[in-house]
Amino acid sequence: MARSKKSDQDTASDDEKIVKEAQDRFERCESWESTARDNAREDLRFVNGDSENGYQWPNDMLTSRQAKSRPCLTMNKVRQHCLLIENDAKQNKPSVNIHPSSEEASYEGAQVFEDMIRHIEYASRAEQAYDTATEFQVRTGAGYIRVITDYEDNDSFDQSIFIRRIADPFTVYLDPDAKEVDKSDGRFAFVFDDMPRDLFEARYHDHKDEVTSNPLNAGPAWLSEDHVRVAEYWRKSQKKDMLVAMVDPDSGERSFVRKSKIPKEIWDKLKDDPTTQTRPILDDRIECFTLAGSTIIDRKDWAGVYIPIVPVIGEETVIEGEMDRKGHVRYLKDPQRQYNYYTSAAVEVVALQSKTPYIGPMAAFEGLEGYWNDANIENFAWLPYNGKDDAGNPIETPQRQPPPVMPEAFVKGLEISQQEMMMVSGQYQATMGEESDEKSGKAINERQRQGDTATYHYVNNLAVAIRQVGRILVDLIPKIYDTERVVKTRAQDGSIRSVTINPNAQQAYQEQQAQNAKNDAEAQIIFNPSFGKYSVEADVGPAYATRRQEAFNAFSQIIAQNPALTNVVGDLLFQNADFPGADEIAERLRRMAPPAALGNGPPPEVQQMQAHMTAQSQIIAELSNKLKFAEMKVKAKEEQKDIDVFDAETRRITAISNAQPELGVDVIRPVVMQTLREMLGFNLKAIPAANQQDISQSADDTWQSSQGMGGQPQPMPQEGSMT
Repeated sequence: MARSKKSDQDTASDDEKIVKEAQDRFERCESWESTARDNAREDLRFVNGDSENGYQWPNDMLTSRQAKSRPCLTMNKVRQHCLLIENDAKQNKPSVNIHPSSEEASYEGAQVFEDMIRHIEYASRAEQAYDTATEFQVRTGAGYIRVITDYEDNDSFDQSIFIRRIADPFTVYLDPDAKEVDKSDGRFAFVFDDMPRDLFEARYHDHKDEVTSNPLNAGPAWLSEDHVRVAEYWRKSQKKDMLVAMVDPDSGERSFVRKSKIPKEIWDKLKDDPTTQTRPILDDRIECFTLAGSTIIDRKDWAGVYIPIVPVIGEETVIEGEMDRKGHVRYLKDPQRQYNYYTSAAVEVVALQSKTPYIGPMAAFEGLEGYWNDANIENFAWLPYNGKDDAGNPIETPQRQPPPVMPEAFVKGLEISQQEMMMVSGQYQATMGEESDEKSGKAINERQRQGDTATYHYVNNLAVAIRQVGRILVDLIPKIYDTERVVKTRAQDGSIRSVTINPNAQQAYQEQQAQNAKNDAEAQIIFNPSFGKYSVEADVGPAYATRRQEAFNAFSQIIAQNPALTNVVGDLLFQNADFPGADEIAERLRRMAPPAALGNGPPPEVQQMQAHMTAQSQIIAELSNKLKFAEMKVKAKEEQKDIDVFDAETRRITAISNAQPELGVDVIRPVVMQTLREMLGFNLKAIPAANQQDISQSADDTWQSSQGMGGQPQPMPQEGSMT
């Protein structure tokens, strides 16, 4: 962000005010944290104590015992107690989870946010930052993680976000008035750095001759010929603004915008609109000043709303206005000192005990010194001695001395001190990996769970810190990735995909079909990180590799109990396997899986409905066939009835013709024609002449047939002769 134009005098005056403000605030921080820092340094020395540095012995006692050549042994058990917590945190590292928290946000957009953060962690080697912070959290009471932004490389104007470790937590000071555990409400912070002098002169060439003292009057202890100590002074200030709610006259939708971002000519129109609502607000502004000596050598505006320094706290207490931070070491110091003292005292007592194997009168060994001098290195079958002196008097037999014995008080003291270390830490034999009284696996796991519960607050506070890192990243991503570009994201299983960042997209997440170089259609993911709001959580659990192994074991047991499920979940089994070729097996089994199992077929309720409809269709088809068969039988009966009627009429006509031959053709013909009309069901006059000939021929045949029954056949009379 460009600075406003000011005179050199005004600029110098502003810089002096900023430096003075930084000095005053640093003095407050130093006064607030002085006791905690002194104790933390002693804790750090203690946990790293060994036989060479003697950090676990008080200086006066160490000097006194060494002056008298008395043993000062160090059996460092504290380090192992700390490593149990630190390594458990590495195996169950908290992960950032994103959830949509507004109507415009989407679940798919939250997943892209998670994948982007996961890729930022991977590119930044963030596990180193988390592990370093955890180590100091457990050992000294506080570690720190920081977030920075920088250009991707020297050939790009695009910036990216990185997570960095702070190797020395004693170089960080935070606002004493911050109340949140993650210090997200802090208004200022300091980060000191010992920069090699040649690097400082190359980076800040214009200021290389201005550094004559340590920044912020930090004291002569930080002066160095080879290094220049610079200080980053972060501060949060509030800028007054106004939130404006505008109503779109066409759609009726409300939109919110800062007054500072509205052009003056538009605001002049909006302020008189009765639908426009306003309220005063304070926007946070984060600035960072780099100080060397009493000079500001660099300054920048931070894009986010949080100071990007995140503490990982062990335990923090304020008693009678004095703050103290502590980790796991503080409570183990006295039991460890007790253990070291008993061990050293026991060794000293044993060392002072006589190591002479035999004791006897000198006369008993006279002349036999060769045997007795080598008795402790040679395995003689027998040892001769002089039984009488020169006067013939008996000489006492040489006696073997008992070996050195560990005093019972020291043995008991070692047991007590070891038990006290477990009591104050909550980490017992099962947790430490030692054999204990628990026999069953359930009992051992329960004791281990008790140990994890006793130290769970360290892992939980790490999750709180990583959650704040996630909030910083979610706040920064829309502001840093503010131009259209393609970024890489990393899924939980390690797979990488490309996502197109488009700040102008009208949706948080959308997929478009695009043609690749091989002319194959592939889905292009378009993501607008500034569309919608998202919340951040941090879940504690085993690492993905551990969960993958647990999933493989679970699927193996399920399939072993029900082999028929291989076609349904077999691909998931081998998808979680680690041996070569497992992915190929998983892909083949996936192609063999039922479509419904892969979600490609209809849902179960639709399948059930389809099966029901199929059964109903079969029943309807059967009933339809039966109905058709019944109709055919009825039709056949009706046709047979017509045949019977026709036959009866024919017989009647024949009987009339035979019984009364004197009636003649003119009388019989109308009867025959009427019969044909009734049976054929139509009017002969309505039929074309061409077809009437066929019907007349049929009537002739019928007539001749009837005549054949009673006499000679006669020609069929014409229709006109009947009128």
